Amino acid sequence: MKKKSMKFAIVLLIFLVSLISLYPFYTMVMMSTYKTEDIFKGVPLLPSDFFMTNLKLVMQSNFIQTYANSLFVSIISTSGCVFVSAMAGYGLTIYKFRFRKVLLKFVMMTMMVPTQIGIIGFMIEMKSFHMTGTIWPLIIGWFASGFGAYWMTQFIQGALPREIVECARIDGCNEFGIFLKISIPCMIPGLTTLALLIFLWSWNSYLVPLVFVNKPQLYTIPIFIKSLGNAYRTDYGAQITGLLLSTIPLVLMFVFGSKSFIKGLTAGAVKG
Repeated sequence: MKKKSMKFAIVLLIFLVSLISLYPFYTMVMMSTYKTEDIFKGVPLLPSDFFMTNLKLVMQSNFIQTYANSLFVSIISTSGCVFVSAMAGYGLTIYKFRFRKVLLKFVMMTMMVPTQIGIIGFMIEMKSFHMTGTIWPLIIGWFASGFGAYWMTQFIQGALPREIVECARIDGCNEFGIFLKISIPCMIPGLTTLALLIFLWSWNSYLVPLVFVNKPQLYTIPIFIKSLGNAYRTDYGAQITGLLLSTIPLVLMFVFGSKSFIKGLTAGAVKG
């Protein structure tokens, strides 16, 4: 009886936490069906009939191009960051070289520097490469991710035994072949977790696009949503509808990648 009561209490607690977590998303869905003037009358619990009007306004504002821009930026950023981070983590873990620990500490130090501090230096660097006013500064910055390199270093230490690498070398496999054919399959949970996080962060990035993008045709989702409306009125109904549409890729990624995401987060929690 005591076990059943404990199990019921745990299930009830999980249900309440889930309800609290999902309530903001439900509110966003409901608000997307109202016009701006009605949103401020109170928190809506039931849908209205203004969704199609908001959706039409969003679609008429070059939303498809903006959506494509965000997808392009996030996919390329995620792919580049995952590949570079995997190589960096592999190199810092498998190879024993001079100043390896110093380099790892330097990688950790870069995680402590806020983006706002380095944005001016990054802007000067992009200007010297004639990339200002383009979409590439939104992508290149993610390739050198201190978090990605540190994450993969810690994951590989527990997921890839050095003995496997040594055996592959004895069998005559070259270093790049070992990395691609033997190491990458062992890193899949960590790579999936990193990919989900980087995609989320690049998709929601606001500061870097705000600084570097000055053409409406290059806008990403956060900048586009902020620009909805006109000089005399901010259309919050349309903005919330745009936010609702922008969450679709993120929801799909976490639905289909949740198992690998959780496995990657907990991989280093238990060692046997």
